[in-house]
Amino acid sequence: VQLQASGGGLAQAGGSLRLTCTDSRRTFTNNGVAWFRQAPGKQREFVAGISWNGGVQNYAESVNGRFTISRDNAKNTVYLQLNSLRFEDAAIYYCAVALKSFAGQDSLYRYWGQGTLVTVSS
Repeated sequence: VQLQASGGGLAQAGGSLRLTCTDSRRTFTNNGVAWFRQAPGKQREFVAGISWNGGVQNYAESVNGRFTISRDNAKNTVYLQLNSLRFEDAAIYYCAVALKSFAGQDSLYRYWGQGTLVTVSS
C-alpha cells in the first residue's frame, strides 16, 4: 500500500478544503480508512473514519457536523471535506488504512500515508 494524502493548504477561518487520500496500489478497497491529525505540540488525534463500503462513518466530536468523510472505491480514494474551518483545525492530516473493514478511533491501523498540512488564517 502506498498512501498519498493531498489537498492541504491555506484556508481562511470559516472556509473549506478537501483532502484526498489515494492508494496507488489499489489495495484498501476492503478496509476501513481514517483521517487523523496532529497539531504542533499535540498528540495525534482521530478525526474521521469510514468503513470499507462507505456505509458507516464516524467522527470526532470536535469535527462532527463540519467535516465529511467519503470514499470512491472505483478510484481507490478517500476524501475528507473540511467545512467551517476553525483555527484549531490547523494541523498535519494523515490518512491510515485499518486492519479491518471498519475504521474507528480505537481501530488498529496498518498503513499510514505522509501528511498534508492544513493552515487556517484569519
